[in-house]
Parts: sequence; C-alpha cells; structure tokens
Amino acid sequence: MSFSSFSQWCLERFAQVLDKHTQLSHADAEQLKSAMNYSMLNGGKRVRPMLVYAAAQAVNAQAEHADYPACAVEMIHAYSLVHDDLPAMDDDALRRGKPTCHIQYDEATAILAGDALQTQAFALLSQPIDGLSAQQQLNMIQLLSHNSGLFGMAGGQSLDLCAVDKAVDLAYLENMHNHKTGALILASVLMGAHCNGHTNQQELDALTLYAQAIGLAFQVQDDILDVVSDTQTLGKTQGADAALNKPTYVSLLGLEGAKQKATALHQQALDALAPLKGDSQALKDIANYIISRVH
Repeated sequence: MSFSSFSQWCLERFAQVLDKHTQLSHADAEQLKSAMNYSMLNGGKRVRPMLVYAAAQAVNAQAEHADYPACAVEMIHAYSLVHDDLPAMDDDALRRGKPTCHIQYDEATAILAGDALQTQAFALLSQPIDGLSAQQQLNMIQLLSHNSGLFGMAGGQSLDLCAVDKAVDLAYLENMHNHKTGALILASVLMGAHCNGHTNQQELDALTLYAQAIGLAFQVQDDILDVVSDTQTLGKTQGADAALNKPTYVSLLGLEGAKQKATALHQQALDALAPLKGDSQALKDIANYIISRVH
C-alpha cells in the first residue's frame, strides 16, 4: 500500500472512531463539549494515530485493536496544543489555520477543554476493549501517562518555558524535545506495538529506537519550517519561536546544520526498523513524510 493510500485509510478509519467518541451525548456542559470537539476535529496531520496503526501493522496486530489507542493519543495531543496556545505559555492566536481554542471560546473554557480531553483519553483506554487483555491495556495506560506527564510532554514543555531568553546548548535542546515532542511519539509507536500481546523485546527495542529518532526529526523539521515557511502554509504563526526568543535547532546549528541533523535522524529511524519481521513500510513512509513535510 502506498503512503497516500495508507494515510487515507488511517484518516478515514480514525474519523469514524473519533466521531463515535466525541459525541458525548450525555454531557450537560455544552460549551465545554463544543470546545473539546473544536480542538479535536479541526484537522491536523494525525501523525500520532497513524503511528499507532503503522506500528500495529509492523507487529502483525489487528487494526481494530489500534482504534482506541489511536484516539486516546490524539486526545492527549489535542489537549497539549490547547494548553500550549494559552497566553500563559506560547500565546498563539492561530492553530491549523483557525483561531486557537482560547480565542474561539475563552481562556477558562480552553483550560477546561484541555483538562477534559486528557481525562477522556484515559477513560477511553481503561474501558474494556475487545481483543485486548487487561495487561495490554495497562501497558498502554502506563505508556501514555508516563510519556504525557513529568517524564514526558509536560516536563518538556516546562524545560521549554525555562529556556526562553536563555542560552542553552544542544544537549539541553535535545533533552527538552525528547520530552516535549518525542515522548508522545514514542508512546504512539509502543502503544501500537502492544496491540499484539506477543510482541517481543527485540521488536519493542527496535520500535523505541525508531520512535526516538523520528520524534527528534519531527521537531528539527518544525524548527526548519518556522524559518523557511509562512503563516498561511504552516497554519500557525510563522517565526513564533524566534519572536519569543526560544532556542531552536536552527538557532544553534544554522539552517544547513539543522537540515543535516534531520537527514541523519531520518536514516537512524530507517535503520532501526531492520529487525522487524512484520510489514514496516508504513513506518518508513511516515519517517519520510516527517522530514519532507511543508507544514
């Protein structure tokens, strides 16, 4: 299957799962539900759900076993974007070409929408899922919680905020982005791997190396695009990191150095997949997409 066919298949499948789990028909807080849906349904590349499906495919798991993990990880990602855009953090007015949640609604509603999306993700993963054992689901919950909190995404965002207006070295920057961006990408890949209860340690190790490489490559490419692209193409404010005086791979390595870094990480990701016995073509295609994307 080509990447374009695979991504279309993922998007269509994910849209059905998302529609089912964003109805929340019994919720009384209509404005909060509206803000949650606005944040989940306003497009996006859906890279993390695609990684869940692609990793599941690479370990010969059934696609339906990846549906709930894919939805849960995107809920966590959506919540993080809502909170990142708030005035207390990045203070962004645009996300995916549309007003950010706190602009469309208000700051209090945006905070609550992020909070509710986060808890909804774990509510989704903790309910019985046909075809998955309790241990598999517990593994997924542990992966998602660990990589979303202090030791993952939230910790990385804190490191990011602490680095504003400060000179940091490359080791600090990589550690920050391994947490802020890479951790949730790692969770996506390993949750997909746990969709098969018989995935072995060699496969998990290979997928971990792959995920760590593409997680960092994703951020390097973001930093490059923040310099070479424009607001309309990006769907968010171009040059925002420079305006906030945040350290980036471009500011530390230069534009060409950042491009070389992305290329090297891309190759590391491809090399990591060699031990896998399942179909890893989709994972390779996603790695190719991550460093060639324009937004």
